[in-house]
Amino acid sequence: MRNLKFKEFRDQLKSSSRFFLGSNKVMQVALGRSVADEIRPGLHKISKLLRGDSGLCFTSLPKEEVERLFNEYEDYDFARTGSIATEKVELNEGPLDQFTHEMEPFLRKQGMPVRLNKGVVELVSDFIVCEEGKPLSPEAARILRLLGIKMATFKLHLTCRWSSEDFEIYREGLEDSDVESS
Repeated sequence: MRNLKFKEFRDQLKSSSRFFLGSNKVMQVALGRSVADEIRPGLHKISKLLRGDSGLCFTSLPKEEVERLFNEYEDYDFARTGSIATEKVELNEGPLDQFTHEMEPFLRKQGMPVRLNKGVVELVSDFIVCEEGKPLSPEAARILRLLGIKMATFKLHLTCRWSSEDFEIYREGLEDSDVESS
């Protein structure tokens, strides 16, 4: 989870909402894993959907407002190692004016064919940082950050909603889970 981006979103909703992130198993136990041990009717259905990077949002906002806020919040960020490149980034042979001479050893360690020419970092040959559709290497992720190229999107997805009156699943494909079978 990108803490800074999530913190900005959480601060937007500070007056009306609380977020809980932590061990999925602990949150499942707190909500109740079955009808027999749930705190309120229907809460065990949420615990069955807590997988991976999940959290709970408790809010006093109306349903439509929460959906709008989650759907509208999207922020671009630097891609991390293993992320899939969204575009091909290629650097042409020649001077790299955006880098100072102190950066030359670091760029060389990242696999770039560079040299110093009269105090200017120069690319000796064309260099492909990343290919579209392929996972980013650690070196490619660092170079993209240095170039200021943001390829990742931070977005929060609503999985489900529970209230004392009803339960609703938002994400496609979750209907086939064992939520309704218990």
